[in-house]
Amino acid sequence: MPILANAKKALRASKRKAQVNQRVKSRVKTALKKVSVEAKAKNIQQAQSAIDKAVKKNVFHKNKGARIKSKIAKKLEIKE
Repeated sequence: MPILANAKKALRASKRKAQVNQRVKSRVKTALKKVSVEAKAKNIQQAQSAIDKAVKKNVFHKNKGARIKSKIAKKLEIKE
């Protein structure tokens, strides 16, 4: 456990940020599951939106977001 006051505050902030990041990651993961079950344009659009929001909040690196979006876009191409 941290002893210094600033270290205690940093730990509290870190826990809060981790919770927020976990929520964002969960939304992306849920959206990706919907795409894997049924690769419709609507599901892919929702997943891409969730990925973009995660990248905007710096939960994912922009290249990781682009890589995931590319992967799900290929699923739509294969289906059609």
